[in-house]
Amino acid sequence: MKDVISEEKLAKYLDTTKRALDKLRVAAPPRSFGKRLADDFLNMAISYYNDARHFREVGDYVNAFASVNYAHGWLDCGARIGLFDVGEDDKLFTLYE
Repeated sequence: MKDVISEEKLAKYLDTTKRALDKLRVAAPPRSFGKRLADDFLNMAISYYNDARHFREVGDYVNAFASVNYAHGWLDCGARIGLFDVGEDDKLFTLYE
């Protein structure tokens, strides 16, 4: 069914976001505004990822799916604007070019 969030689909999205979290590195210099932004973006992504895992554990797949997509959105945005170094990985991230 197209309108059901399966365990397999949710597991795939959680795995993709986990691999993206593991891969990225903050690109901004330590004492810069960009570093503060990067840290905030990363914190938001991790928070949403952890929410997704929690929702999955309690069987709330709709909120788990929404949360993991928010998490990955923060990662994509950070990579796209150059806050994160993702090694030009256009499989795990949506890059600008």
